[in-house]
Amino acid sequence: MLSMLLGGLAVLSVGIMIWQAVVAFRFPLHRSSSGRGRVAPVTLLKPLKGCDEFTETCLRSWFKQEYPEPVQIIFGVASAQDPVCGIVHRLMEEHPKVDAVLKVFSPLHGTNLKVAKLVEMERMASHRLLVVSDADVCAPTDLLSNVVSQLLVADAGLVHCFYRLEPPGTLAMRCEAVAVNADFWSQALQSSSFRPVDFALGAVMAFRKKDLSSIGGFEALKNCLADDYQIGHRIAGLGRHILFSSVVVECWSGTMGWGAVWRHQVRWARTIRVSQPMPYFMSILSNATLWGFACMGQGSGWAVLLGGFVLGVRSVLAVSLQNRLRRGVVEWAWFWVPWLKDIMQIGIWSMAFMGNTIEWRGERMRLERDGTLHPMKPDTRQ
Repeated sequence: MLSMLLGGLAVLSVGIMIWQAVVAFRFPLHRSSSGRGRVAPVTLLKPLKGCDEFTETCLRSWFKQEYPEPVQIIFGVASAQDPVCGIVHRLMEEHPKVDAVLKVFSPLHGTNLKVAKLVEMERMASHRLLVVSDADVCAPTDLLSNVVSQLLVADAGLVHCFYRLEPPGTLAMRCEAVAVNADFWSQALQSSSFRPVDFALGAVMAFRKKDLSSIGGFEALKNCLADDYQIGHRIAGLGRHILFSSVVVECWSGTMGWGAVWRHQVRWARTIRVSQPMPYFMSILSNATLWGFACMGQGSGWAVLLGGFVLGVRSVLAVSLQNRLRRGVVEWAWFWVPWLKDIMQIGIWSMAFMGNTIEWRGERMRLERDGTLHPMKPDTRQ
């Protein structure tokens, strides 16, 4: 009986993987619409904190945008001593014709300091269209043209971009790259294949200032962890469509080991669990490696063959989806990494339900059921 149950779960996981792959390969990824739609002046909001070896490259990509309308860029930091300030000043000197400004906002009010900066930056925005982007995003030169022209469709409320992790410098980062470059974007498209999108991916989001005001502005989100999810969810609640852009951006970060990747993934998992508890709980059904190995562990001939087939499908689809997102740069020699990622994911999935604390930007926070954050009081015991 157990063998039949595990066999059924293994077959179900294959079906879910194929469903994700089909919708992902049908999506017109990397298809530019630049120059074919109308655009309008836009304000780009870039909240910053700290820097690494990739920060300058990422920020420079926004100074290089090929956009026919005025672009206002507002960079925001919490301290004039932040090392990222030197990078921003240097880039502004290199590109004097770009309407860019760096502002220091202190003190900040709110648990989510990124959103607290956005509250202040929104007040400085000159244009009715806003684009918010994370600091580690490296954008192609036609990104603004693509997302803005798509946003200006009459009923579009928000346009957001898929992103790929670059570069996977360690084995731990390769596992995280599978989570993002293979699984996350295909799962997002799978969700959109049977219901309207009611969330947003925070790497790049474009929306109208009036829609942001209708949901209470950034002020309403300053204590939320998943501010990107909340923006998309609340704009969708206005009856507006949330659209995926076909343009993919790159996210570059410094080298991370197993500990950093684990903490990041647990934070991500607990965020998703709070935002969408039932879908996240059911996501364990799509862990093909878990059910494949469990099936093989039954020892019978058919179970071993089925489990091996499931593992093979998982590898082929994971590498293929990564190559689709990254335009063919993943080597097949890494076919086994998705299995390692899935095994790690079992623990991460479990940890998502075993606590409500996260580590974010070097601080420990308590994540409430409504998605808000509260700082943990430091332990003063000696």
